Amino acid sequence: MTLYGKALESRLPNSLLQDRFADEAVRKIDYDFSRLKVDGNLGLGFAIRAKTLDVSIRDFLARYPDAIVLHLGCGLDTRIFRVDPLPGVDWFDVDYPDVVALRRRLYPPRDQYHLIASSVTEPGWLAEVPRNCPAMVVAEGLTPYLAADEGPLLLARLVEHLAGGELMFDAYSRFGLKLMRLSPALKAMGADVHWAIEDPRELERAIPKLRFISEVPSYKPEQGARLGWSARLFVGLWKLIPPCARSAGCCATGSEELCVSVSWRSPARAKRRWRNFRGRRG
Repeated sequence: MTLYGKALESRLPNSLLQDRFADEAVRKIDYDFSRLKVDGNLGLGFAIRAKTLDVSIRDFLARYPDAIVLHLGCGLDTRIFRVDPLPGVDWFDVDYPDVVALRRRLYPPRDQYHLIASSVTEPGWLAEVPRNCPAMVVAEGLTPYLAADEGPLLLARLVEHLAGGELMFDAYSRFGLKLMRLSPALKAMGADVHWAIEDPRELERAIPKLRFISEVPSYKPEQGARLGWSARLFVGLWKLIPPCARSAGCCATGSEELCVSVSWRSPARAKRRWRNFRGRRG
């Protein structure tokens, strides 16, 4: 669903994402994507969210050029090609074995690019990921589909395994999940959503090593001009509702969505540990 939405947005003359790899992948797949009920507004919403996360990754890699990137529940997303990290960055995409097999057929290989065929909730796959270097962990469109008890467990395993870094993901309130369930696209997928995060700081209480950095609305006013009139109207009305005013969210999906950033330990400290580790290995 998200791949098709990003492909649609990337076909626009003023595309925000300019994701030619997504467009090429959609054209290669023998599937009637119209069944997914993805329209232009929803595609733009996916593109806005993806751009927000891409910018955060580039910023992290500018600060820590020998970091790793861990992309959880990557699906068929082409983020590694959009971000296009410099040599020195190891990138790990994690998803189910059938998804990874399809990725291998659709996308070209890259140096220092690793595919891990596993559910993100299985603990064993982390053994394939280096421990002692700064890590940017990104999870786009993943958290609401996790069971409410699985989400904190996954984050706790990441914090325990990795030396330090930042985690960026999109999150929804309980009200946001209710609105998601009304989405024709979600119904077409036959999927359901479970894990709501009312306050990002609740993660600090559940996982003491985590530290909240910021929450960023996926939607920005300057991007709203790209939406259709009905979606712009929705955004305006949404901001008038007091419980929802803190974020217009990803207006194209009609749900309260925030991009949340948290960290654990210092990435700079992890970088020093990684250099010491490499020195000892040499």
